[in-house]
Amino acid sequence: MLRKLFTLLGTIGIFVGGFVLIGVMGSLRPKIEPKEVELAPPAVFYATVDPKPTTLNVFAQGEVRPRTDINLTAEVSGRIVRTSNVFVAGGAFRKGDLLVKIEDADYRVAVAAAKARMAQSEEGLRREEAEADLALKDYEALGRAEEASELTLRKPQLAQARAAFDAARADYNGALLNLQRTELRAPFDGRVRERLAGEGQFIAPGAAIGRIFSTDVAEIRLPLADSDLAKLGISLAFVETKESPGPKVTLSATIAGTLEEWPARIARTDGAIDPATRQISAIAVVDDPYGAGAGKGAPLAMGLFVDALIEGRALDRAVVLPRTALFGRNTVFVIGAESRISAREVVVLAADRDTITISGGLEAGERVVTSPLRGAKDGDKVTPTDATAIPGADRGEEEEKTVAEAVRRSVTE
Repeated sequence: MLRKLFTLLGTIGIFVGGFVLIGVMGSLRPKIEPKEVELAPPAVFYATVDPKPTTLNVFAQGEVRPRTDINLTAEVSGRIVRTSNVFVAGGAFRKGDLLVKIEDADYRVAVAAAKARMAQSEEGLRREEAEADLALKDYEALGRAEEASELTLRKPQLAQARAAFDAARADYNGALLNLQRTELRAPFDGRVRERLAGEGQFIAPGAAIGRIFSTDVAEIRLPLADSDLAKLGISLAFVETKESPGPKVTLSATIAGTLEEWPARIARTDGAIDPATRQISAIAVVDDPYGAGAGKGAPLAMGLFVDALIEGRALDRAVVLPRTALFGRNTVFVIGAESRISAREVVVLAADRDTITISGGLEAGERVVTSPLRGAKDGDKVTPTDATAIPGADRGEEEEKTVAEAVRRSVTE
């Protein structure tokens, strides 16, 4: 019994001694003080403020449309006996060209009949005029002209004869007009959009024979925001005049792999805001889009979708920076002494997908951060890098990737 007790106590003593020894050894080990890791300031790109004369441009898109686009309709009934060779989809014509001829035999007969009736009524009018003149002379010879009534002087009969002649002449003019309407002539210089009827087809008055459009002027509706009007310096109800010409426009589109451009101008605005988009459309015009307006390149075809660069107001001094320099609506970060950044409110005149134009709030020579900054605040230190010194460093995603890599390296060092 005692032997077991001594064995148990010995085992407990060994465990207690081991724990004591471990504690003593641990206390004798040198203590390692935690070392603070100082992170390198994040690398950022910057642009140097350089005020210079700048033009506020506006970018828009629109579809080329003709100023006049109408249905060619028949005004009289009949069978089509002839169509012009140009009366096909895409055919070009000049003002006054004969496009469609309707059978006119019946209308020629109507003209001949109306002419005969007019001659007959004219003869009746002359006879009544002669009889009225004779009656007046008879009463004057008797010295009783003042006593003669209108009936005895044949005035009612004369008025009736004149009315009959006027009616016959109107019928004759109407018959001539209907005969002329058997020839459908082009009301303007243009092209055929669609042909709806051909030779041998009978048509009724008001029937559409084709669809044509003018080629004297092409129009492009360009939707603009209210801020765009301010950049262009035009009013909501702008209409160009000789004294106040509209802003210049450069239209462009890629045709058959080639970038084509056409000069245009803003002629007017819609004068009303689109309730769906809350925008207003400016109307750009191109004179003679299939001729002189085409320049040395392709014609400005109707239906073509084009990009538009509208030349706006000219500024004597403005700063143009990458869009990535803007934080919020009107804040940029300026790199100051000891490479520390500070937020600065600026006057933003214009902003598009790539750039911002600033008219106030910055001084020449200051450095503005153009890299994305997340969680930045005044006084933060950065490692500035001139964006112009690295090819392509100011181009959106490439810049962000470069900055992110620089930041990653600075943290791991």
